Amino acid sequence: MRQLVVLVCVATVVSALVGSAFAGVIPSWQDQSGRFGFFPISNQVSYYRNVDDTGADRGSTVQIIAINGFKLWTDFSFELTADYNFDLTYGLDDDHYVELGLVKPITSLVSVNYQRIISTFEPEPINQFGVRLVF
Repeated sequence: MRQLVVLVCVATVVSALVGSAFAGVIPSWQDQSGRFGFFPISNQVSYYRNVDDTGADRGSTVQIIAINGFKLWTDFSFELTADYNFDLTYGLDDDHYVELGLVKPITSLVSVNYQRIISTFEPEPINQFGVRLVF
């Protein structure tokens, strides 16, 4: 499972870096029929230094957020949020959290979604099915 998390994170970072190296952002595309397409919404990689309220060092976090729309006869969006926490100084345990989501808009205000959560905090992956309100 950890290999899957690393693979998804690396693929997202590489695609974001390669796409941005040529155009500044990952380019949108759509076929001439209008049935198939890809539309970047937000693709970010962040690095955080973690410090608790007393000022103690709590390690580092690399976070990837990728939200992209796509069209496969109808509109969808794919969402990835991944946090990888590590501490090279004190040798604390590494941990990760990955959330993969597929969202299908029903109206401009309501969507249905499926999310798969994989983390070191839960013994098994979690599946979530839900309704999303846009405001």
